[in-house]
Amino acid sequence: MSSSFLLNRAAYLLRHGGVVAYPTEAVFGLGAHPANAAAAERILAIKHRSRHKGVILLAAHRDQLTHWVADLPAEAWQQIESVWPGPFTWVLPARAGTPDWITGGRTEIAVRVSAHPVARALAQAAGTAIISTSANPSGHRPARSPLSVRRYFPRELDAILSGPVDPRANPTPIRHWPSGRWLRR
Repeated sequence: MSSSFLLNRAAYLLRHGGVVAYPTEAVFGLGAHPANAAAAERILAIKHRSRHKGVILLAAHRDQLTHWVADLPAEAWQQIESVWPGPFTWVLPARAGTPDWITGGRTEIAVRVSAHPVARALAQAAGTAIISTSANPSGHRPARSPLSVRRYFPRELDAILSGPVDPRANPTPIRHWPSGRWLRR
């Protein structure tokens, strides 16, 4: 099967409640449609992850985040977008009504516009930002290959996309806006 067929199939699955694994800059991620409570709960269950931790939303471009992020001044977006697309996550004020399975019950949301070609293409094809959390059970090392993903989750996922990850890369740095505080470096 062609890679574009697999990508479009994965995007279709995301739009219809599926859970998909895909490569990001440093590790493989698990993704679902952010507005689909059942899919989000499925990710949390298979990872054994507390819903109070929240998840990142990964997007192909900023416009995919406007439904989830509160209105910000233009100068804030200039600072934020100076490191996007790329392996850099920002914690921003969440728009009212953003579900707890995304925010962990907080008033803020973690977001990233990825530079990874497969992750970006998946969000673009799905037409939405996607939930993104590392592909591993909580407390285990993140998967860095499709085989590792399959070992962790032999029957739980609807699709696994292939692609390279940088084996030397660390998980993305996380910075809080507007304080500028580093939450992870």
